[in-house]
Amino acid sequence: FLLISFIFVALVVMNLLAARRENIVPIALVQGFEQFLNEKKYQEAYELAKSDDSFLGQVLSAGLAKLSAGYPQAIEAMQEVGEEETMKLEHRLSYIALVGTISPMVGLLGTVDGMVQSFMEIARSDIAPKPAKLAEGISTALITTLVGLWLAIPAIAVFGILRNRFQRLTLEVGIVAETLMSRFQNVGKKPQT
Repeated sequence: FLLISFIFVALVVMNLLAARRENIVPIALVQGFEQFLNEKKYQEAYELAKSDDSFLGQVLSAGLAKLSAGYPQAIEAMQEVGEEETMKLEHRLSYIALVGTISPMVGLLGTVDGMVQSFMEIARSDIAPKPAKLAEGISTALITTLVGLWLAIPAIAVFGILRNRFQRLTLEVGIVAETLMSRFQNVGKKPQT
């Protein structure tokens, strides 16, 4: 349980840091990127997005890199990178759900072990076993169950909260990226005569 607790705390800290807006949709990137686009400095906008390690930076740089092939291809590239980045976030977050699932199982293992100890005490004794000896096994059973639940309940709650936050931020990335790239809708289209 101690190992699971340390892993859980490390996972929560890691995911909380990843769930910060600055890591997914940095305002400075949005403003700088938009300013470069307004000034028609497309190479600088690409370099700004490429140098930013955020989710939005990865999506925007993928879109600009494919823009020469046309707007639909740029949007497709942005969606592919968005899906890949979303998968990375969800993969990291899924370990918290794993802690929430495993903890009660470890607690149940301790419960079974404690009950086996109690029944072994009864089986070994020719006379009525001492209540204190039976209580040791039952105590082990209940404590392990309790500790397993103490770990599982917060893990499941944190998983749900962070999953919702990641989904909200991922949606925001999509909206912001498409809004910034919408000025290129006519790229790659043939002029109508």
